[in-house]
Amino acid sequence: MHKAYVALGSNLCDPASQVNNAFSALAKMPNTTVLQCSSLYQSEPVGYDNQPDFINAVAEIETDLTPESLLTALFDIEQSFGRERPFTNAPRILDLDLLLYDSVVQKTDFLTLPHPRLHLRGFVLLPLAEIAPDLVISHEDVIPQHSNVVKLADTFRNQGIQKLSNHSA
Repeated sequence: MHKAYVALGSNLCDPASQVNNAFSALAKMPNTTVLQCSSLYQSEPVGYDNQPDFINAVAEIETDLTPESLLTALFDIEQSFGRERPFTNAPRILDLDLLLYDSVVQKTDFLTLPHPRLHLRGFVLLPLAEIAPDLVISHEDVIPQHSNVVKLADTFRNQGIQKLSNHSA
């Protein structure tokens, strides 16, 4: 079995419910177990401002799917929720990103691990630090130095990302 971390986000159609339903959908993937779910976090949109705030979270899973099969399964879940991709950073019912998969480092046209913008996204780092405070993220091409996720997340603590009470809020 392999450990992976998945970011979840939504800003349409009752985003908190979408994220909580996505936690359940992750648990239904073949040969996959959800180990932990972060609290929900509210954040302002990034990249395209004319849209509602997002609800974000991170799940830690254990799976025997390959990284590519896992990403395909995540895309299938997004599509089953009605995800559309009209333009980059558009509002969305559900967004699922594969952040980390064991200590795999790869860059292909289909998948880059660790996620290439992981270290730049407070709305990902804060929930990730909540459920995996001892996690060290390292890859010279993606993250400039080996960094503890809590240390990376600390730079985003006062930037308008609000932790909600728990993942079923």
